[in-house]
Amino acid sequence: MPAHDLLGRALSSAPNLVIDADGLNLIAAELPLQSRLAQRRAHTLLTPHPLEAARLLGTDVHAVQSDRLSSANALAQRYHATVILKGSGSIIAHPDDIPVINTSGNPALATAGSGDVLAGLCGALLAQGWSVRGCALAATWLHGSAADQMVADGIGPTGATASELLPWIRKALNKFVSETRAG
Repeated sequence: MPAHDLLGRALSSAPNLVIDADGLNLIAAELPLQSRLAQRRAHTLLTPHPLEAARLLGTDVHAVQSDRLSSANALAQRYHATVILKGSGSIIAHPDDIPVINTSGNPALATAGSGDVLAGLCGALLAQGWSVRGCALAATWLHGSAADQMVADGIGPTGATASELLPWIRKALNKFVSETRAG
């Protein structure tokens, strides 16, 4: 089945949905998919980098980067979704809430596959019943915090790989969960 058809089915039926990479590019290229996404009322999380955000907004990367807050908000409003606009100071925007700028992270995250790790973490938290906004906030912070700890422990940022993030994400998530339960 073509990717377009699979994405259309997911937009119509999935109760929770994380859309990244080629899913975002398909939506940006096809007005019917944009319309279906905008009409969707189930939990939806978009994780674009600046070029993907520019495609979804019909603009260029310079426009997105020159006003990241407005761009993230515009995406959240247009597509009725929670948005993680990735980059230095990733922005988490939700249609009904104030955007948040994540301060964790470093250049170790600017490596192939790092965004896939973030999308996977988002999907895992959503599958565990987290709210879409809570998932976006926690996953973005955990992803960045893991990279910060990894670099502090002497791995990267130069030459770091996405798979190297996983042990630090697990450690950060377990610490977060235990502190939440204790507090």
